[in-house]
Amino acid sequence: MTEIEETFKRISAHKGVIGIVVVNHEGIPIRSTLDNSVTIQYAGLFHQLTQKARSTVRDIDPQNDLTFLRIRSKKHEIMVAPDQEYLLIVIQNPNEAV
Repeated sequence: MTEIEETFKRISAHKGVIGIVVVNHEGIPIRSTLDNSVTIQYAGLFHQLTQKARSTVRDIDPQNDLTFLRIRSKKHEIMVAPDQEYLLIVIQNPNEAV
């Protein structure tokens, strides 16, 4: 089993996880546990949001950088771990998460 598959399996095992999406630096989804239309929607929107958040953090302090983005709504909690090459997006139900 590859490291990516092991990571997907480990994250998916957490209570309340609905889906996982990996997006490349261009905003194109390269791996997902969600259906195609939902994957494309999350990938596009969170790629833009992460770029804006990273820009905002750097505008406040040019020596700083975005390391993690967490958004919670009534229905979902979305966690984004940005890297230079990829974004890891995890969607979970906050009422089921521990």
